Amino acid sequence: GTRHFNLAVGIKPGTLSNGLNYSLATGNWGDQKTAASATAGVSQVLNRYTFASTLSHLRRTNTPIGRDGKIAKPRQLHNTHWGLVCPAETPEGQACGLVKNLSLMCYVSVGSPSEPLIEFMINRGMEVVEEYEPLRYPHATKIFVNGVWVGVHQDPKHLVNQVLDTRRKSYLQYEVSLIREIRDQEFKIFSDAGRVMRPVFTVQQEDDPETGINKGYLVLTKDLVNRLAKEQAEPPEDPSMKLGWEGLIRAGAVEYLDAEEEETSMICMTPEDLEYYRLQKAGVPMDDDMADDPNKRLKTKQTQRHTCTRTAKFPQYDSWYLRHYYSFP
Repeated sequence: GTRHFNLAVGIKPGTLSNGLNYSLATGNWGDQKTAASATAGVSQVLNRYTFASTLSHLRRTNTPIGRDGKIAKPRQLHNTHWGLVCPAETPEGQACGLVKNLSLMCYVSVGSPSEPLIEFMINRGMEVVEEYEPLRYPHATKIFVNGVWVGVHQDPKHLVNQVLDTRRKSYLQYEVSLIREIRDQEFKIFSDAGRVMRPVFTVQQEDDPETGINKGYLVLTKDLVNRLAKEQAEPPEDPSMKLGWEGLIRAGAVEYLDAEEEETSMICMTPEDLEYYRLQKAGVPMDDDMADDPNKRLKTKQTQRHTCTRTAKFPQYDSWYLRHYYSFP
């Protein structure tokens, strides 16, 4: 006769669940027998003292270096942390500088599919890499998507502007980063997950008759700011009418940059800098006399006049710095 297979008898139910329960309970990710080699602290009990301490705990980063070694280098603040890691919020004692916190406005990309983007570029004159003849076009710009060489293009400037424009108009995910390496004749695009990014204000690159924003001025206009202020005072009935932070991204007033794209951007530190560049470009002589206000911040001497032709962008005013106004119990 046919015997029915009894799952409960045939399979030991504890094998999987016991292992998972142990790992989740202790945070040691690995088998109980090999606890010594397992990674510690994979699961932690979420800190719920205050709302701020929860936020802080969720955005914590860890450097896997033995805490007992007295090495100073990995603990020190580094210039690449600027805008991405809080300079002040780190524990005292052994873990100092090894446990860091993401800055307030820092964001980690979640990733988006790259196929639509490749299709978009093929429709805009990109030649796929399989059909590329190096002898015919030796100076074509190579296009990489997430590290994979997908094709070449004859007119990279035009293509880069088109792709940038689709991102500014939010047809393309705002977290996709576009890097044009002019010297290497490469155009790199990243849409993968896990890149740390920070928001910056964008500057109009060409006069725009539609919006009336002139070249060299912030895309963030007084109208947008007033709308935001009005929304804060009295939120609209229909949530879809709300502008909010997402609205600023959709309007192209704010952009997210990752570390690689940031290297190809010209970034001002303050709106005054932008005004300074505009006057400089217009040929207005700049007085270096600080006598009128001895407390004024010293301006760095700008030798190049072309500074503002690149996208000048702004750090959200010391936003990462707000972190250490919180005091955690």
